[in-house]
Amino acid sequence: MSSVLYDAQGPRAKQRNILLTGVFLVAAAAVLWWVYASLSDKGQLDWEKWKPFFSGTEAWTTYILPGLKNTLIAAALSMVIALPLGAVLGIARLSDHRWVRVPVGAVVEFFRAIPVLILMIFGLALYSEYSSVSSDDRPLYAVVTGLVLYNASVLAEIVRAGILSLPKGQTEAAHAIGLRKTQTMVSILLPQAVTAMLPAIVSQLVVVVKDTALGGAVLTFPELLASANTMSGYYGANTIASFTVVAVIFVALNFSLTTFAGWLEKRLRNRKKSSGAVLSADDASLQGAAGTTV
Repeated sequence: MSSVLYDAQGPRAKQRNILLTGVFLVAAAAVLWWVYASLSDKGQLDWEKWKPFFSGTEAWTTYILPGLKNTLIAAALSMVIALPLGAVLGIARLSDHRWVRVPVGAVVEFFRAIPVLILMIFGLALYSEYSSVSSDDRPLYAVVTGLVLYNASVLAEIVRAGILSLPKGQTEAAHAIGLRKTQTMVSILLPQAVTAMLPAIVSQLVVVVKDTALGGAVLTFPELLASANTMSGYYGANTIASFTVVAVIFVALNFSLTTFAGWLEKRLRNRKKSSGAVLSADDASLQGAAGTTV
């Protein structure tokens, strides 16, 4: 049986594919066994290493939950500030006024080109030298500042690309019925672009959640990943167990975020499909008759 995209495999090709699949499975099994044996020899799979997470609440209340709280606070603040700021910058890059478009474009390109870790370090130095923020709160402020500046510039490009992806007829039709530029952007373009931009926006929000770990690695911000280091040392170097639990929590957070975004996108699409009124055949015939008897 042939296909439009490729030719059907012959007997030799099928045998070769079966052989390669078997070799790959054997190699994968050997690698997994080597990893398991190495961890077992070093005692990382012993029950004593995993026991703190399954018997008792000390590890959760002392390390994991406080770290998770700080991660969620930093991520939530960054999202709340970066989303509207990115939308404003993205719309400003589409301005017809050069004195608005050029400076905003320079700002966006500047912060988008700098690694977020450098922005966090600069933020920490800035708050240390030129503000009255306490030393305990500076890491949080620095992490949020770096995440906002970087992700707002990325979101600005996402917004700009989403609006430019819409057909030009949308703008022309809005101008034809007398809408101003601001009305066209708010009432016509943005509502349609949000659905198209949503997957990219969610991907960037997932990056925000993960990048909070940079603050713990460099700025001593007590977030979730930093709590794993402290926790591992307290419970006898159970590194694999600690980081596995933290990785599962990060996966759960990001999966929840993407699942909610998928549900929201589906809901928005269904709302657009059902927004128009559907006439029955009798109603349509009556309206047609009314239109002809003038």
